[in-house]
Amino acid sequence: MLAALAQGGADSVIAEQLTISCGRFPAEHELCRNAAVRWAEARGHEVRVLAAPALSDERLALYQELLEVGAQRLDVLEIDIVWPGKLAPHLADLRPYLAEDAEDAEDAEDAEDAGEATPAEAAFFPSLIANNSIDGRLVALPWFLDLGLLYYRRDLLEAAGLDVPQTWRQLADAAIILQDGQRAYGDSRFWGFIWQGWRYEGLTCNAIEWLASWGGGTVIAANGRITVDNPDARFALQRAGDWIEIISPHAVLTSTETETLEQFAAGNAAFMRHWPYAWEELNAEDSRVRGKVGVALLPKGGAQGVHAATLGGWQLAVSKYSAHPELAVDLVRYLTSSEVQRERALEGGYIPSRPALLGLSELRQQQPYLGLLESADLTLVARPSTVTGAKYTRVSELFQNSVHAILSGATTAETALALLAEELELLSEAGSFR
Repeated sequence: MLAALAQGGADSVIAEQLTISCGRFPAEHELCRNAAVRWAEARGHEVRVLAAPALSDERLALYQELLEVGAQRLDVLEIDIVWPGKLAPHLADLRPYLAEDAEDAEDAEDAEDAGEATPAEAAFFPSLIANNSIDGRLVALPWFLDLGLLYYRRDLLEAAGLDVPQTWRQLADAAIILQDGQRAYGDSRFWGFIWQGWRYEGLTCNAIEWLASWGGGTVIAANGRITVDNPDARFALQRAGDWIEIISPHAVLTSTETETLEQFAAGNAAFMRHWPYAWEELNAEDSRVRGKVGVALLPKGGAQGVHAATLGGWQLAVSKYSAHPELAVDLVRYLTSSEVQRERALEGGYIPSRPALLGLSELRQQQPYLGLLESADLTLVARPSTVTGAKYTRVSELFQNSVHAILSGATTAETALALLAEELELLSEAGSFR
């Protein structure tokens, strides 16, 4: 287990052996392990590939525990898109290493001195490089993109003569029709719409999408002002609460990505909110819904709303306590290379962080959601991690608790968001995070 690494010291580090933590789920872990082993065999080194907890909150807590004691036997970490600011003090600056590898060393050195992107960084999405740059230090390289998507049973929609829903109202109406239809055939476990409602980062992602789709903002604006207590946000969350026991089971309040994917893959739901990697799982040879699933943008809040999707993704970082930083960076460079990202896209459905790969016909044929990224109707919504910095984890926890209380019926959106705004104001500086 990763926790055991905290017991390791400098004396226990084996020369030319690296340890990487990656893979939230078995299939993802296997992809990472295979690529890391190829790198090690080609370089003549050894690599240990350790799986971390699937829940991002648990993984962050474990990383913090290890990094704070300076554990040297954890070299490379897979980190969430909202963690660079939180973990930056413990992560190595990759920019000097990238500058050394650049073809034009003089330009690379100038970029490094100015705290700007080196030529090697230009192959990645600029927004992701910017997200991973903290005070001029590049603390991680982007590995793959994530965004919230709507999965639906295409066969059931077609049989019922229904279109793919464009608004939340249309989704609720279609969910009821399909749910009633399947239950009439004796499937009492069938539900209209499932999503991630447990108190963890996944709920933050779902709720951010609801708010943004109705014009309710992103909890905290880019200028640092606390905006969560507004009429559109209250309406969005109260409406989501109304889904419980109508089109969504009560069990959704304890569901994460794992449970929702299992339920949908078993054929027990009409619609599901999930991430891109679910497409490969649902279309695997042994899947009960193989060939029966479609994917679309998440619904708008209404005629004036937007198709909002939380911007997600995972990055690879190097611990500044690594005894082999050069090798660790080399491993990160390989795992984020075009070769490996193409492989992960084809075998696991992970969206590359290199824009040049998105146009490959082989990827387009296998992953229809790639075309959705080019839709003018798509609004990618970032969580307020940049503006809140090291306080983001607490901001997200407070938001999750408030949203969960609304969804469970423990309180109203009006009461919960008013209290949340007060709590965020106490956490901030005079009502602003800037």
